[in-house]
Amino acid sequence: MSDLVTIDWPVLAPALAPAAGVVVVLVGDAALPRRGGGRWALPVAAVVLLLGALAAAAAAVGAGAQTLRTLCLPAPDGACLWTAGPRTSTLQAGILLAAAAALALLHDGRPRPRDRAVSATLLLAATTGGVAVAAASDLGSWLVALELATVPAVALVALRGSRAAAHGALTLLVTSLVSFALLVLGAALWLTATGDATFSADTVALAWADPQRRAVLVLAVTLLVAGLGFKLSLVPFHAWTPQAYATTDLGTAVFLAAASKLAAVAALLVPVAAIVGAGLDAPALVVLLGVPAVASLGLGTVVALRQTDPVRLLAWSTIAQAGWIVVPLTALDAPALRAAAAYALVYAAATTVAFAAVARTGARTLEDHRGLLRRDPLAGGALGLALLVLAGLPPGVVGLVVKVLALAPPVNAGVWPVVAAGVVAVVVGIAVYLRWFTVLLSGSGDRPAASPAGPVVSQRATRVVLVVGSAGLVLASALPTLLLDLLS
Repeated sequence: MSDLVTIDWPVLAPALAPAAGVVVVLVGDAALPRRGGGRWALPVAAVVLLLGALAAAAAAVGAGAQTLRTLCLPAPDGACLWTAGPRTSTLQAGILLAAAAALALLHDGRPRPRDRAVSATLLLAATTGGVAVAAASDLGSWLVALELATVPAVALVALRGSRAAAHGALTLLVTSLVSFALLVLGAALWLTATGDATFSADTVALAWADPQRRAVLVLAVTLLVAGLGFKLSLVPFHAWTPQAYATTDLGTAVFLAAASKLAAVAALLVPVAAIVGAGLDAPALVVLLGVPAVASLGLGTVVALRQTDPVRLLAWSTIAQAGWIVVPLTALDAPALRAAAAYALVYAAATTVAFAAVARTGARTLEDHRGLLRRDPLAGGALGLALLVLAGLPPGVVGLVVKVLALAPPVNAGVWPVVAAGVVAVVVGIAVYLRWFTVLLSGSGDRPAASPAGPVVSQRATRVVLVVGSAGLVLASALPTLLLDLLS
């Protein structure tokens, strides 16, 4: 086997860690079905996620500008099925850390004893797929990893057991099936156009030079963007998002909003990077990316402005932020790839902190957060910082930095309709998040709200998420170049 394919185990470590965690949890649950009601499963899963994140971070820092490759074949031309540069490794670390944060909220939410091992297994499996799709460079691995990142998340939504959760899971499942069908068809057309089963810039350039193959390639990219649009919550593929977030537990909502979104961004950057590497002058592809980006910015921001439920507000915020992630990609150049990855990471961190604050307070409405800064400085301060980052206002400076970074590529490329939509979205977005922020500052209520999921017995893990997440946002705001250097 070693003569046919080269395997570098340290390069695969970010995906191997959660995959090994799946095996450990399943074997442990089978061998010790009554041991502590399975309460060991979630901490074990958290440990392997953190180990995977350390491996990914070490790869991002240690490799420099070098691209790590493994699973390399002798033919054709020594193609490698796994490629991870600094941007990929940083996104992998973000996916693993976001999954660990989701696990922390699941832990504090006290799932039923019989559900603990199941929850840990599903979350680890979905994380494995998310990490793998970021580095997959061939069509087969990319498709399989993308579905592995999605299907367990559907089961996580349904695991809550309520009728509303079942409805949310069914909505997500139908969306996932449609998405996968589009992705498979898009991959088949990509293979037809390029004659290559990998995402190679060279074969993309050759296909673009042939007018007939160019038309097939444009159709392939259209279907791939549509399929990934479901997973990114881009308009018009967004309808499942508020329903799924509002009907599941907050730990699963964090996974959908942060880890799953980072995986979708990483998946999108794989074909876009091949197109960028080919150096195409492709107005059709600019329109293909620009239309859903502008629609997501507009609809997500406007509807979020009318929400009173914090979870639904964050769901519509996710839709708007998905538009921001795609905005720089309309330039189809190398800086756009870094800008999209940076925006996705900052969005995921801020949204995770916001969800953790909502989980700590158990608030059902924005009004329940009135005076939170006085009643609970930790939750109120962390939530306030997250909202300011999402709005792009000081002291959440990193939010402003990534917005400027996202707008710079389309400005340089002259994609002015997208730039104009982004500027309008900035103004309306400030109103969305300041509306919530002013509630935190106003006079406090007499009592904290009760959790819609029932009383929370322990919040130690949630406090860790709030502290670590807030510290990360403060550090990124003080030294934004640290994040940008990791992605270079």
